[in-house]
Amino acid sequence: MADIQKPSVIAPLDPGFSPTVLFNRRYTAAAGASGKSVPLVLALERENGLISRHKTVVMPHADADTLRYVERLVKFLLWSRGGWRLVVGGPPEIGGYLKKVYSAEGERAFDCRTMAKAYGRGFVVEVTEADDVPAARERCVSAGGHLSGCRIGFDLGASDHKVCAVIDGEPVFSEEVPWDPKSQADPAYHYHHLSSALHRAAAAMPRVDAIGGSSAGVIVDNEIRIASLLRSIPDERFGEAASVFKRIREEWKVPLVVMNDGDVTALAGALSLRTNGMLGIAMGSSEAAGFMDKQGR
Repeated sequence: MADIQKPSVIAPLDPGFSPTVLFNRRYTAAAGASGKSVPLVLALERENGLISRHKTVVMPHADADTLRYVERLVKFLLWSRGGWRLVVGGPPEIGGYLKKVYSAEGERAFDCRTMAKAYGRGFVVEVTEADDVPAARERCVSAGGHLSGCRIGFDLGASDHKVCAVIDGEPVFSEEVPWDPKSQADPAYHYHHLSSALHRAAAAMPRVDAIGGSSAGVIVDNEIRIASLLRSIPDERFGEAASVFKRIREEWKVPLVVMNDGDVTALAGALSLRTNGMLGIAMGSSEAAGFMDKQGR
């Protein structure tokens, strides 16, 4: 089954490309039809003890197709849901393979380092039985789209930052200001640019009810964990820069939520098309992708 399945639509610039989903569907269908499939349960723990859970079926032996399927699946789950701890419930041989690949010395060392930095904990893989995998513990919140009242929105890009003030959904102020965050070693630079922009926007309204933001990088719990905007900040001052949004929230004493610009793109698309289940791709100085599920979360 290792041959590449041809898609119904051929990509003109990459005619040999085949979406991973075609292989996944073919593999799981074959595993189910064999009568020999076994459950594989994957759990990813991220911030504040939140856990996402994914259940599938695999063949019990670690053949090439099975290893390809599970490795690609784990990578997708890591980058779509995030996490610092991976729990693998299934055949020990498959769990051992994933533990080796997703390690500091393995083929996916980059993924491990990235997740460790994003969540502030060393990345670990634990192998257990399918029945012993932790239950899901999700925190599903509405992604936004609130229009009532006096609100400020901002976007932090690599070459400029934008801010807009709206009253009941109608814009009353907007501006776009060039800046150079990538070469700045002092976190005060980022704070003062953002703070000044917010004050200029606030001056156009009688009050501020809430603030929403979009930024490049990995943002966890309103903190920047990985971002090219902070690439020149020394390690000893990175925490100061990473908490700039929480500092702003404490000063303004209003609800403030910041998301990756890919997620905000998905939100904007959902509002524009008046539908959920949206994938958003932001094409800025760096590419970003985010999504909104069918429940608008």
